[in-house]
Amino acid sequence: MKLSRRRLVFASCAAALCFAGSSSVWESNTYSDFLKGRFLGVSLTRDGRLTLAPRLETAAETGEAGVWSLTTAPDGSVFFSTGHRGRVYQCKPGQKPVLLWSAPQPEVFALALGANGVLYAGSSPDGKIWKIENGKAAEFFDPGEKYIWALAAAPDGSIFAGTGQKGRVWRISPSGRGEIWYETGQTHVTALAFDSKGRLLAGTEPNGILYRIEGKNRAFVLYDSSLPEIRSIVSAADGSVYVAAMGGAYARRQAQAASSAASQQGAGVVTTSITVSADADAAQRGIDIQPKPEQPKPAAPAPETPPPAPAVDLSAEKSALYRIHADNLVENLWSSKEENVYDVIVRGADLYFSTDSNGRIYRLSPDLKAALLVETREGEATRLAEAGGVLFAATSNQGKLYRLNGGVPQTGIYESPVHDAGNAARWGRLEWRAETNSGKLSFRTRSGNSARPDSTWSEWSEPISDPARNAVVSPNARYIQWRVEITPGSGAAPVLDAVALSYQPQNGRPVVRSIQVTPQWAAAQAKPAAPAQQSPVSYSITVTDTGDAGQATSSGTPTQTVSRTGMQQLYLSWQADDPDGDTLIYSVFYRGEDEREWKLLKADIRENTLQQDGEVFADGRYFFRVVASDRLANSPQAARESDLVSPPVLIDQTPPRVRILEPKRQGQEWILDVRVDDSASPIRRAEYSVNAGPWTVLEAADGITDGREESFTVRLAGDGGERSVVVRALDAAGNPGLARAVLR
Repeated sequence: MKLSRRRLVFASCAAALCFAGSSSVWESNTYSDFLKGRFLGVSLTRDGRLTLAPRLETAAETGEAGVWSLTTAPDGSVFFSTGHRGRVYQCKPGQKPVLLWSAPQPEVFALALGANGVLYAGSSPDGKIWKIENGKAAEFFDPGEKYIWALAAAPDGSIFAGTGQKGRVWRISPSGRGEIWYETGQTHVTALAFDSKGRLLAGTEPNGILYRIEGKNRAFVLYDSSLPEIRSIVSAADGSVYVAAMGGAYARRQAQAASSAASQQGAGVVTTSITVSADADAAQRGIDIQPKPEQPKPAAPAPETPPPAPAVDLSAEKSALYRIHADNLVENLWSSKEENVYDVIVRGADLYFSTDSNGRIYRLSPDLKAALLVETREGEATRLAEAGGVLFAATSNQGKLYRLNGGVPQTGIYESPVHDAGNAARWGRLEWRAETNSGKLSFRTRSGNSARPDSTWSEWSEPISDPARNAVVSPNARYIQWRVEITPGSGAAPVLDAVALSYQPQNGRPVVRSIQVTPQWAAAQAKPAAPAQQSPVSYSITVTDTGDAGQATSSGTPTQTVSRTGMQQLYLSWQADDPDGDTLIYSVFYRGEDEREWKLLKADIRENTLQQDGEVFADGRYFFRVVASDRLANSPQAARESDLVSPPVLIDQTPPRVRILEPKRQGQEWILDVRVDDSASPIRRAEYSVNAGPWTVLEAADGITDGREESFTVRLAGDGGERSVVVRALDAAGNPGLARAVLR
């Protein structure tokens, strides 16, 4: 019975000590979810369903680094060329491949089959074009170029060649006479083809320009891609042109490999023999993922003429497929930021294209929905071709030729990507939704604590095939992976829609990272005015310029009192986080330096700040402690907390006491001796002002203003009339103490 494609719902696992209070679920139910995994005999449909793929057979194992070129004959034969031993093979229908020719150069990047059935091959480096006929090869033309990247056979028997490192297109007549047909100004001509009207198309690198060459030295830029390299060109009967463009540097990497192979060949390096087989590849027998070591990228060879360096946008697409309509309108059919597209062919109404992600082959339908047809599990699927209704794919890293014959394999295996639970987790149940009218689904899991599966991971578990007995038995760990084996039955093969694995991650401990205590001044609340009869009143006498006393008022003039403008508050703030993203709740405690027990200031704070009246603390040194808990997101048994204690905080709200001793007159100077003391903190600064003028800093008698008792001396000139001298001292907390003396 087919189930609707809704999200699966799972029961939570029971909470356990140190594990989170609620379970999590890892679900895979979309195209993008499944695309991140590994495929062996399994296809991924465009609507995100796993099913058995067409049978993938190995037509040839060359034992070489890669198969660079494919071309087909009307009788269904396939010709393919390799590197780094520069060999050309022929594979006839129903027969094993045979070696036709070994080139004197290490690479054969290009093949073309002429109208007369003659095979042409371009060898590199120090490129030459060869004519292979009746099992014999002869030099056909030497353009004097470094690389022969592409060949195309015209209906009139002439051959066109795309070369590097001068970016030229050559035309070679049937008699073997060549001429430069067009100079692109690029470094490499990487692809050649003819459109539906017989006009030559040429793709280039490093600026990704597609030319339509309409005659000798006459060309029209059909498209200027944002990607560096035009990799493949295919014409359709309706006049459309399909183009595969990629991130560039492939031609340069091949050139470097060719140069390296040439140097090794010159040094007499012995190579291994070729094993050719038409049987199914051993890769069909199972999956065992091991970390793939990164191969160092060879440096690109220096071109004879430095090409323009296009800007590279790392956030942009890595490759794309374009359709250029007959009216030159360009349509982007598919693009990727993760995969490079290498080749494209047209089969009926669909497009098939290959990439460098485990040698994948995709099918793109007319509604532009891509489906992963098959994965060869090689480094790159370099070329595609169709012969006799059969799709052939060439690969590199292991130079093989594969055949998709349309038959359904006996089994298929899909391996999920690795899932990170974020912390050590307890695994729950594995549930799935599928159509299993015929056949069988069998799941296994494995877990480990390294990000990539290696020998430290657990072995694959025993198979899980009964939905009623689906508990995951892999060890508790941070990472987990599942795989499914799809076995067909007598009817339609199973189709897997969705898989979900529940788990209970270990509850991580929250962390309080910092505490800050800052004094602030808050505005004092306005006090209501006291009744007039209760206000203290002072009286003044007004004397007129005649010397007579003015009439005294009945109430006199009240003296204005300057009140305190604010009160000190403590502003506490802290930074905390939780590794699981749980919501945190806080409690704040304090204790004095001479106290043993913590006193609660406030509990259950959801913010990370607290404002406290500073006047509730007497002068002294205090410590503040913040406790963070994740109990809001976890059960009481699983909840965890952590705390942090602040550095000692000095609270000093008492100003220094300033005393000015009796002023002394020495000659023409006034000398004022000042004594300052503070009971809570050291004196940090002293200064004086005369008649409300600017402050002048005083130096302590002992040379350093740092004690709780300090002496200072103020010296002023004796003349100047009456003067008001104010001395101000500040302690370590910034509290000011003042005293005034009047000199007459």
